[in-house]
Amino acid sequence: MKVEHIGIAVKSLAASDALFAKLLGQSSYKTEEVASEKVRTSFYLTGASKIELLEATSEDSVIAKYIEKKGEGIHHIAFEVSDIYVEMKRMAAEGFRLLNTTPKKGADNKLVCFVHPKDTNGVLIELCQSIDDTIQI
Repeated sequence: MKVEHIGIAVKSLAASDALFAKLLGQSSYKTEEVASEKVRTSFYLTGASKIELLEATSEDSVIAKYIEKKGEGIHHIAFEVSDIYVEMKRMAAEGFRLLNTTPKKGADNKLVCFVHPKDTNGVLIELCQSIDDTIQI
């Protein structure tokens, strides 16, 4: 439907929040910890899309490993979908490898699924759908 957000891996959420607040001329509208992913996030509105800053809360988190290997920077691009289950099925039928077989709860009240970057020119793709009362988790 649209680029929902761009995820940026950062070493320090406090330092990066200060930087992005200056850069975008606004404060983060939401910070949140996602314990299952071992990250702390901070979100900024940028028109119809968002920027998500991601800080590791554990040395064994995906974000900590990413920063160790590649340094700070763009970690993923998230696309909003209207039905994540249908889209996951479509992507799998097209031959894309999904990193999870069922959607999981992510930050910002979303169900999420990641597509393996080896299938997408080295870019980690996130599919996300807003959780509402009709979605069963």
